[in-house]
Amino acid sequence: MANQGRRWFEQRKEFVAHKRSEGGAEVPDLFTRCPACHEPLFNEVLAANGHVCTMCGHHLRIDATTRIKLLCDAGPLEVHDDHLLSVDPLHFVDSKPYGQRVAASRKKAGCNDAFLAVSSHIHQVPVEIGSFEFAFMGGSMGSVVGETITRLFERAAERERPAIVVSASGGARMQEGVLSLMQMAKTCAALARLQDRGLPYISVLTHPTTGGVAASFAMLGDIILAEPEALIGFAGPRVIEQTIGQQLPDDFQTSEYLLDHGMVDRIVRRGDMRDEIGILLRQFLGLPALPRAQRPANRASDDDPALREGTDAKLEGSSP
Repeated sequence: MANQGRRWFEQRKEFVAHKRSEGGAEVPDLFTRCPACHEPLFNEVLAANGHVCTMCGHHLRIDATTRIKLLCDAGPLEVHDDHLLSVDPLHFVDSKPYGQRVAASRKKAGCNDAFLAVSSHIHQVPVEIGSFEFAFMGGSMGSVVGETITRLFERAAERERPAIVVSASGGARMQEGVLSLMQMAKTCAALARLQDRGLPYISVLTHPTTGGVAASFAMLGDIILAEPEALIGFAGPRVIEQTIGQQLPDDFQTSEYLLDHGMVDRIVRRGDMRDEIGILLRQFLGLPALPRAQRPANRASDDDPALREGTDAKLEGSSP
């Protein structure tokens, strides 16, 4: 059966390529191949399973909007700071000018920068929560991302709410030079003020969480949760091996390795993450856990206009 699925998948890819070469109508993609076990997965089933492979359990990458939908209760939701735009104070050019790179990323990811911050509820607990958008320049943290996360922590302190950040990032955005590195200190200072108020901060690490993000607020949670088999670390394994002149373990910088060495509190499958966070939040705040029958549905089945309205218009009016 699996071999038949593989053959069908390959035949369909050839058909789609043929239609496109003929200038025919775009053929909708119905299947996604799992990058781990290579099985073809029906997209509707994959989405219903939280974009986790139904064959091997591999956690596929998801965008920030989908992440928020999976974690937050259905109901009122407020998006913050999505109007902020990156600038190019260094006039940085690598293979292309930074301004052009940012403009291309806005078009590709459908958002103004690499972080989405919202006010919502999880298990009926009001929270300030945000998620990285990896499709925007690898979820890199520049001035806009740092400012948005800082405001999230400040808003949580002002409103006396828990804060949650879901990380998926390649680290600091080096096209902004020292300005991107300053975001590490800036976000950590805001987080310290939140924690001084006795308010909980839960950090969720997903694949990948690296560089300046891993070296700052991502590893400072009161509770640090991680998805299975996520790459988590500062520098890449190849760089570390070249620096220390030693071969690293095969599972080095994975969620499982960090759990074994006390750097992560728990590994949680994506389908269980919302309930895990909800239970922890209510424990932190001295509230009884909600019985399963009383737990509100998440936003996954909602159209969620609040996550879209205004962003498209801002993208149309934004300059590179």
